[in-house]
Amino acid sequence: MNDRFQLIVIGAGPCGIAVGAAAKKAGASCVLFDKGCVTSSLMSYPYYMTFFSTAVMLEVGDVPFTIPDAKPSRREALAYYRRVVERWEMDVRQYQEVTSVRGREGDFTLETRKADGTEETYHAASVVVATGIFDEPNLLGVPGEDLDRVHHYYHEPYAYHDQDVLVVGAGNSAVESALEMFRNGARVTMVHFLDKIDRGVKPWVVPDITNRLERGEIGVHWNSRVVEIRASSVILRDEATGTDTEIHNDFVVAMTGWRADHTPLRALGVEIDPETGIPTHDKCTMLTNVPGLYIAGVIAAGHNANKIFIENGREHGELIVSDVLTASGGG
Repeated sequence: MNDRFQLIVIGAGPCGIAVGAAAKKAGASCVLFDKGCVTSSLMSYPYYMTFFSTAVMLEVGDVPFTIPDAKPSRREALAYYRRVVERWEMDVRQYQEVTSVRGREGDFTLETRKADGTEETYHAASVVVATGIFDEPNLLGVPGEDLDRVHHYYHEPYAYHDQDVLVVGAGNSAVESALEMFRNGARVTMVHFLDKIDRGVKPWVVPDITNRLERGEIGVHWNSRVVEIRASSVILRDEATGTDTEIHNDFVVAMTGWRADHTPLRALGVEIDPETGIPTHDKCTMLTNVPGLYIAGVIAAGHNANKIFIENGREHGELIVSDVLTASGGG
């Protein structure tokens, strides 16, 4: 078994795949590891989601993303990125988690664990961390958040039919899930700490949610936060007045975003800005302050995940591989 590579990529999402495609294109030996499946982050998206961008903006590895409509669905994207892996004959080790990374440029050692518990060791001259931000949700940090009726993922509306549902947040995920649950028979209320929906909400969705809110078909508490979740109710606090309001509730769908797990990066000595959460790196090469260690994709955006998407994160692959080959004398 070959256990030595020029490049090891941790994470097989779209941006990790972009690195793998760039490596194959350049003739560099490369393997990708993922604790889940290929593009496991997309598996967490709502089942019927449509991307904001056109298909061409999501392409990686010079593989055309051809669909009948202008904007691809989650299902089409899942199929597309698997075609990219097959087209480039990438070595992707699914359900094999990287448990530790140690060493230095030119001689990194990675320990991995397969789903059956088997442990293996690999070596690489350079390592890319492309693990995304779907490791941990941004928790509300309130009593009762650990109740089974509190969900940080949203897939489809049918479990919420004829139920009182509180949607926390007012970004794309919150707005789209609220509308979908409303249309499928849920009694939906939204709560947001600001006084309007987020500016980044898809423009074709804004009139729909605005109309529903104005008509009272979807309830809303602006300038408010959840302060406690009880067995069958939620306590909301008005930010301006400090007044608490208790509302009956069957489910809480907290669409508050996600954050990256920086523990592996910190363990390797990567400096993380305490305010922004951005790992120290060169934007031209994606090289961190640790020689031979790179980052790719949304993990480079820190706490503001809206700065890096597939559309611009896919560019990291070429930058990284070019620098790896230059550093090794092969570029």
